[in-house]
This record gives sequence, structure tokens and C-alpha cells, in this order.
Amino acid sequence: MGRLGVMEHWLGEFLILLTTVDPIGTLTLYLAVIVRVPESERFRVAVRAVAYAAGILVVFIVAGQIFLTSIGIRMESFELAGGLILFMFGVQMVFGTGAATAGAVEEGHDIAVFPLAIPSIANPGSILAVVTMTDNRQFSIVEQAMTTGLLLLVLGLTLAMLAQADRIGRRLGKAGANLLVRVMGLVLSGLAVEMVVVATVGLMPA
Repeated sequence: MGRLGVMEHWLGEFLILLTTVDPIGTLTLYLAVIVRVPESERFRVAVRAVAYAAGILVVFIVAGQIFLTSIGIRMESFELAGGLILFMFGVQMVFGTGAATAGAVEEGHDIAVFPLAIPSIANPGSILAVVTMTDNRQFSIVEQAMTTGLLLLVLGLTLAMLAQADRIGRRLGKAGANLLVRVMGLVLSGLAVEMVVVATVGLMPA
């Protein structure tokens, strides 16, 4: 793989993580659920939400494939399922029914855990993405560590956006936030189709 190919690979992974973690959708949800939280506590809520989601996603990076192997699921099958689900997730984002609208707040629950960490940041799409992008058969430990680094970069971007939620919300407005979510959904749908094609080829007999 040439230098350009390497750059395209990592850019593709970054875009997949960016669209599945969906910082804009999480920001929209955060603005909705943070209203009753005192301003002095809001940043702590954001930090906890991102930290919880990071822990969940890293666990899936480390042990997700081991679990799949133990129950007899091939990575190609999981990648195909993941591509189909990511495609549906992208379509949901385009039509405004994705992570940005996930779940209502339950009384007596920490909103950093639900609905922010789960199911907004560590959602089915992002979990599937990190497992398929760290396939032990295709990627070395170094490459998996780089993917983890990209994930942490996206989560850091998410935290930075949540820290500036009030200011960003005022500038973007509801229409601007919705537009960005839909554009990201289109990108994710295209990347998901590519995953389905690659997995289908891998499942075909040689």
C-alpha cells in the first residue's frame, strides 16, 4: 500500500468513527438533556459521558473479536452485518431518527450514562465499527493501536464540542445542526456500502 493509500485508509477509518460516534448528534442530545443540570456541573457530566463511552468502546476493541470467535461468528459475517446496520444507521441520520434522537431521560439515572454514553456515543454503529476495524487477522497490534488513537481523537473532539455546547448551539441553530447530521449520515451510508462489498467478496468461495 503506497503512501496515498495509507492516508486514504486512515482517513476512511476516521470518517467512519466520526460518523458513527456522531459528535453533532450527541451535542444535539446533550443540549436537550442538560437543561436541568446546574451550569457548574455540566462539564463534569460531559467528561463522565465521554469516559464511560471510551471504556465501553475500548473493551470491544480488545475483546470483541475474541467473543465473536468463541461463539463461532466469522469476522466477514460480522462485517457484513455491521455494514448493513451502519447503512441503516446512516439512513436514520439522514432522516433524523439516529443517535441525535436516541432515548428519553429516565428518572433517577445519571444522564452521563444514559442517554449520553449509551446509546448516543457508544451506540450500535460505533461498537460495530471498532470491532470490524480492529480485525486481528487483517491488522497488526500497531494498526489496532492507531485505530484506538483515532477513536480517542474523535472522543476528544466530542468532549470539546460538549464543553462548548451552549456557544455552538447558539451559532449553529437547530437547522444547522440537523444539516450537519444529515451530511454525516450520507457519508456513513457510502462507507457502509463499501464494507458490505468487501465482506461479501470475503465470504465468497475462492
